[in-house]
Order: sequence, then structure tokens, then C-alpha cells
Amino acid sequence: MSHNRDDESALAERSDASPAPGGSAAGRPRRELTAWRNAVFAVFFLSGLSMASWVARLPAVRDYTELSTQGVGLVIMGGSIGAVLGLIAAPWLMARVGARAGMIGVLVTVSVGLVSVGVGGSLLPSVPLVVIGLFLFGFGNGAVDVMMNVEGAEAEREIGKTLMPLMHAFFSFGTVAGAGLAAVASALAISVAVHLGVIALLIAGGVVVAVRYVPVREELGDDPHDDTPRAPWTQRLRESLAVWADVRLLLIGVVMLGMSFAEGGANDWLALAVVDGHGYDATIGAAVFTVFTVAITAARIVGGPLIDRFGRVRMLQALAAIGVIGLTLFIFSSEPWMLIVGTVLWGIGCSLGFPVGMSAAADVPDRRLAASRVSAVAIIGYCAFLAGPPFLGFLGEHFGLLNALLVLLGLMVLAGIAAPAAREQSGPRARAKA
Repeated sequence: MSHNRDDESALAERSDASPAPGGSAAGRPRRELTAWRNAVFAVFFLSGLSMASWVARLPAVRDYTELSTQGVGLVIMGGSIGAVLGLIAAPWLMARVGARAGMIGVLVTVSVGLVSVGVGGSLLPSVPLVVIGLFLFGFGNGAVDVMMNVEGAEAEREIGKTLMPLMHAFFSFGTVAGAGLAAVASALAISVAVHLGVIALLIAGGVVVAVRYVPVREELGDDPHDDTPRAPWTQRLRESLAVWADVRLLLIGVVMLGMSFAEGGANDWLALAVVDGHGYDATIGAAVFTVFTVAITAARIVGGPLIDRFGRVRMLQALAAIGVIGLTLFIFSSEPWMLIVGTVLWGIGCSLGFPVGMSAAADVPDRRLAASRVSAVAIIGYCAFLAGPPFLGFLGEHFGLLNALLVLLGLMVLAGIAAPAAREQSGPRARAKA
């Protein structure tokens, strides 16, 4: 795919593009930008599909393998360890093979992990096989989470619109689809192995098709045959790690940590909390988790225009308050309607922390630096997203799952306090405040 568009028709096609957030005007034809955006949407969707497909079948895997609550937490820790290693490895992988090949490789790894979890969780019940599968699943998802957010932030900059919440909405579309399909599979008594095997095939095939429309970008190492002089990958890796000294960036990471912990806690424990904490059956647990995914998806769909109108800081502070109210209702509910309302508010409250953090991290003029900053805060957010649930499992074993969720209340408050770090640094809103 060519990147040199010198003819006048291409320039005219780009002439009405508004300045990208934190950077210059878009530099590609609208057709190519749209294909790039849609490809990133697809990768987000596939990642969400994989996540919800596993989580919604967790009660069935727990029953087949006869694990205790703490045992489930320890098994999940295998996936969390893999995810943390994937997050750490992602900058290295992008520097070595580029984001395009990297996204294919790690989502295929996710597919292999899902197959292993399915076999070990139902066909041939085996805790070690489930742990190995979750490690591969976690590694692949951890790495692709960084890569797709780097691609998404750059596409948002070049298109010139606030798109990151919508990109994360596509992750939520994936979780809605995954949770819904899992609920149907559970109701029809379809085995975990067959269900996750089909999902694995969809993910592996889908990423190969989608990545074809992601542009080759030299700064991410996508084209090793490019003759343009560039720094060695080791130097590019050192540059990507240097952004960790930025205090404002770390505070943005705090916002993402708090809200991602709340989202990750829901993804891994909400269904079980409904079953073990509130006394409903596994199908109801999957259905309530579906309500959560619908709420977070809807909030992300409308999030972009609301951010443009009210600004990042006010939106994050409002969402933190909504999340606290929702968690309180969910934990202490005594009526079904309180449980549902709490679940909806919980989903809304943690919906925009991650995508807004991505946009705030990328809000700098230097595109190479923007990619490194996005990678850094993605690591912070996803470490909370994936490493937090085992901690909740430990607390749940000793104090009960509903009591363990009280931790999320404090983290939501902390995210609200750190929200000013996400204030706009460029664009019309930033100029208005100057």
C-alpha cells in the first residue's frame, strides 16, 4: 500500500480534514483512513470477543474442574501473568516485527490459548491445561492491547476526530457478542471446548483479514525492507521506555488503573458474584454480565461527543462518581432491580477511563513520542485490568466476593482525584483555556 500521495486530487480529498488531536492534519486519503479505522475497530472487536467468551464460561469451567473460589483466582493468575508479560513484550515485539505482524501473531496465540482452555475446561478436565491456555490467552491479549491502542491513537490523530471511545466500544461490542454467544451456548448445553474452539477460529481468521488494511508505518517497524534510514530497534525501544519519567503521564495511568481495575474486576468476577454472592444461577450470572457489557458499550458509543462538549476532566470526574454509586448498589442490593441498576451504573462509570487515557497520552505533537506514551499508559491500565482480578479472588476467598468488590470503590475515587492530569493540551478546548 503506497503512502506517497502527491497528486492534486489526493490533496483536495484531504483539504477538509481538521487537525488531528495533538498533531498535524491527516496525511492520508480519506478512503485509506477509513479502511485503517475499520481495521482497528475489527481488532478491538476480536479482542473483546475472546475476553467475554472465556469469562462468561468461567462458572462452567469452575464446575468441571471442581475449583474453589481461591482456586479460580489462582487459575486466573496464570492468565494475568501471561498478560503482564505480553504487555511488557509488546514494545519489543513492535520494534522487532512491527504492529501489523505483531497483531496477527499475538491474536493467533490467543486462539491457541482458547482451544487449550476449552479442552482442559470440559473435554479433558485438567487444571494445568487450563492454566497453560490462560497463559497463552493472557500473553496474546496483553500484547495486542498495547498494539491496537497504539494503532488506534495514531488513526485518531490522522483522522482528526475523537474516535478512541468508539474504538473501545468495538471492544465492548465484542464482549457483548461473546457474552451473548456464551449465554446461548450455556443454555443449549454446548460444551466449553466446542464453543471456545469456534471462537478461536473466528479470531484467527478475522485478524488476518483485518490487518491487511492497517497501513505500513516505518516508525513501528512494519516495513523491514524500507530503505529509509531509521534508528536501530534497540534505540527505538529505549526511547519508548524513557516516557516513564513523565509525572503527568503516570497520573493519567492512575486514572486508567482505577477504572480498568473496575472493568477487569467485572469481567472476571461479576458473573460469579451474581451466582455466589446474590444466589442466582449461572445463566442469570451470564445474563447480568451481558447487561454490564451493554452498558459499557452504550457509554462508549456516546462518549466522544460528550468529551468534546464537556472536556476530559469533567467527564472522568462524573464517571467516577457514577461508578461509585453503581458499585454500592451492586454490592449491597437486596432487590433484583437494584442489582440491575447497579450493574448499569458500574459499567457506565468505568467505560471511558481507558479510551480517554489513551487520547490524553497521545496528546503531544511528536508522533513517535505519542506511540511510546500510549504504550506506557496501556501497560499501566492493562496491568490493573488483568492483574487485579486474582487479588479480588484472594479477598473473595477470605471475605466474600461482594466484600472484595469494595476495593473498587476506593480505586474509583482515586481515579476521579487524578482526572485533571488528562486535561487537553492541544486543540480548540486547550486553546480556549489558555
